[in-house]
Amino acid sequence: MPAPNPVAFTAFGIEIMWYGIIIAAAMVIAVVIVYRRAPVHNIPSEKTLDFVLVCIPAGIIGSRLYYVVFNWEYYAGDIYKTINIRSGGLAIHGGLIFGLLAAVLLCILWNIKPLNLLDLAAPAIAIAQSIGRWGNYFNEEAHGGPTDLPWAMSIDGQMVHPTFLYESIWCFLLFIILIFVDNNRKFEGQTFFLYGILYSFERFFVEELRTDSLMLGPFKQAQLLSATVFIVFIIVYIMLRRKNRNRLFY
Repeated sequence: MPAPNPVAFTAFGIEIMWYGIIIAAAMVIAVVIVYRRAPVHNIPSEKTLDFVLVCIPAGIIGSRLYYVVFNWEYYAGDIYKTINIRSGGLAIHGGLIFGLLAAVLLCILWNIKPLNLLDLAAPAIAIAQSIGRWGNYFNEEAHGGPTDLPWAMSIDGQMVHPTFLYESIWCFLLFIILIFVDNNRKFEGQTFFLYGILYSFERFFVEELRTDSLMLGPFKQAQLLSATVFIVFIIVYIMLRRKNRNRLFY
């Protein structure tokens, strides 16, 4: 897999990056999915656009802040570097934290059940991640260490694990699973917590292969967070499932 050209085209002297195009496309597709599936969750489709106008900017800000904080020595004192996301540098965990927090706060404000909305959003988040990871490919980032596997990608003359591809494939399969689960969900929160469990499981192991991980001391922060989310979400998932079963007997 050869290294790509990160520049899609030039307009009025400005280089338009594939990274931005792909991330934007991922967001649009996710919004369309949420909009079309909103009635399944008894949420007006038009109302989802109100969430989008707040949650997507919150997610972008959160993903950038998260990345900058864990690379502070590189960004400290340089405002341009801090706000220049065209060359990459968005951490999905930061985007999820800020975006989902904004969604929950809006649910409380607008009297919408948070778990119902999160179930609606989970499949769309998964497919957006699957598509968005290809932005890492064009920026030659989020890759793993050396390998001689036939699907390796070339970075600076060295063949390495295309970890972006591993996550893209997993998230696409996750999208299919979540759509099926959401269409047949037994309790509110089932789709969302299953997303957290399955994505965290994959991210923990793929992160081990990566060479550009954000660090927390000697540990890879994505692995620490993934392990924590995996355990907590399994516990909550079991509690919600048991609660739903108990209701059936009343």
